Amino acid sequence: MATRTHTPYPQFWRTVGGRPASRRPGVVADYAWPEGERPLRLVVVGKGGSGKSVISGTMARLLARRGRKVLALDTDSLPGMAHSLGMEPLPLPPLMEAVDKTEKGCWKLKRGIGAVRAVERFSTEAPDGVRVLEIGDKSDGEGPALTPAVHAFYQIVHAIPEANGLKEWTMVGDHPAGPKQTAHDWAPYADTMIVVTEPSWKSALTARRLTEIAQERGNTVLPVASKVTGPGDIDLVQEVLGCPVVGSVPADEAVARTDRMGVALIDHAPDSPAVRAIDELVDGLVRGTIRGAVDR
Repeated sequence: MATRTHTPYPQFWRTVGGRPASRRPGVVADYAWPEGERPLRLVVVGKGGSGKSVISGTMARLLARRGRKVLALDTDSLPGMAHSLGMEPLPLPPLMEAVDKTEKGCWKLKRGIGAVRAVERFSTEAPDGVRVLEIGDKSDGEGPALTPAVHAFYQIVHAIPEANGLKEWTMVGDHPAGPKQTAHDWAPYADTMIVVTEPSWKSALTARRLTEIAQERGNTVLPVASKVTGPGDIDLVQEVLGCPVVGSVPADEAVARTDRMGVALIDHAPDSPAVRAIDELVDGLVRGTIRGAVDR
């Protein structure tokens, strides 16, 4: 496994008296799970507009339908994952109540709140029983700053890998566009990074940078081509990435239509080509038949 070369936000950790996650994915790797039952720990990343939120939200729902206990972790302050899960963005993030402000001005988790209790108290339920822990929606620019929720979320995700009470949970994260949050370690619970890219040089170059970050951490990398119209699109993505994709999601008018409506693709077009392609990806992950470009 690769060794991390730096600790993001060292001053923050000193101020709150905590520490970043030391193992990835933590206790889930300490058990001998029956075949096909090991909890998945995933984060979906990519350039803006690549379709990552549609993929992450749909994957979470499909995994829950397979009987998994699923926690969706939404780091994006835009409501893409919420819409893809089929839930309305909350007016005020529950995590705003999880922290107190220290004398040094940082927001620290309240006494007695660790990863398990945070999920119990501050996650909300989406269709199919998916639990959702989110930073919150700031898409309209209104309402209070999300800073307390952001600080709470970051501390909680770094506590998740060692949380025995969450070891049986499959987790699906959704990051904002680009490499910033990936570089700053916002998904330490994930051992697998699904890198979504459109068949364009800009999107694929962002995906290549994300792949490099994942390689530095020893993550398994699963490149997925999105909005594919033919074999040439897959060839372009693989050429820029320098590795094969493990799956592709076709260009699908149902995705654009449901995005305009602000509704979940899986609810309003469950038999669409995009949902079928995402379901095949989920099936391969559960069965263990998909191998990544970089394996742990």
